[in-house]
Amino acid sequence: MIRSLLLASTLLVACQPDTAVPYADPHADARPISWDQLLDRPRAAATARIAFGEGALEFGELWLPEGDGPFPVVAMIHGGCWLSQIPGTILQDYVAADLQEHGIAVWNLEYARIGHETGGWPGTFADIADGIDHLRLVAQAHPLDLDRLVFTGHSAGGHLALWAAARGNLPENSAAWRETPLLPDAVVTLAGINDLADYRANGPGRCGEPATVDELIGPVETQTPALMAQVSPAAMGPIGVEQIIMSGDFDPIVPLSLGAHYTALAQARGDTVRHVVLTEAGHFELIDPTSPAWQDIRAELIEALGGE
Repeated sequence: MIRSLLLASTLLVACQPDTAVPYADPHADARPISWDQLLDRPRAAATARIAFGEGALEFGELWLPEGDGPFPVVAMIHGGCWLSQIPGTILQDYVAADLQEHGIAVWNLEYARIGHETGGWPGTFADIADGIDHLRLVAQAHPLDLDRLVFTGHSAGGHLALWAAARGNLPENSAAWRETPLLPDAVVTLAGINDLADYRANGPGRCGEPATVDELIGPVETQTPALMAQVSPAAMGPIGVEQIIMSGDFDPIVPLSLGAHYTALAQARGDTVRHVVLTEAGHFELIDPTSPAWQDIRAELIEALGGE
């Protein structure tokens, strides 16, 4: 049922791009798009698939540019409402290939989701922690510059990317705590669900919330401050990492108001945060390299990595 709701929610809405945008968009007559339309296109293949654990879903796909390197790295986490029914890493293949062509290595993570045996708290979060930290071993075999590292994620993956940047705040008794977490220079969330409590209460229902949030972290009765400080970036205290929160102004799944709410909260607690609103963009334009929105996102990622 949740999948059906998601599909129904992402039907095409005709809208024209801003004619001032200096980019020839071949899909300008079909904005916003849905994820199944995105996946109808041919996809390139990653350089390598590398396991970071023993589970079938504990792997990352490495996209290496041509050349000797070492290459700056974007660690990328796909969305899909945290649900096993929605496609996984393939959602990010298009933008991973685009970054690869621009000289940036990509580590595109898979992880257990709701519906998988170990999905939800803490398994989903433990997979992200272990997958990110495994980059240190990957860098021993491949020319990666982990001194230039940015995390990004789309939708539910934006939540997990921001969580990964915040996990240095986890208490030692947390199931997702790791002694030496690999942290980024910056994190860029793309229509990210950055505040679980806000999404549970004020999300438009397109991911099946509030039920999906409860399936991810447990029923509302157990969503204590101690738990939320382990699972929701908004409740994890100052992150201390530069954050760029990117929202599409036509997004029906994670409305830009949620990005604005999180930005205000994070700024109030002392974090360095910017909220970037992408015009004429829905939800999936943010992971569509043919869209004008992606041109802005790529520029933000390159700047966060220290420039070309």
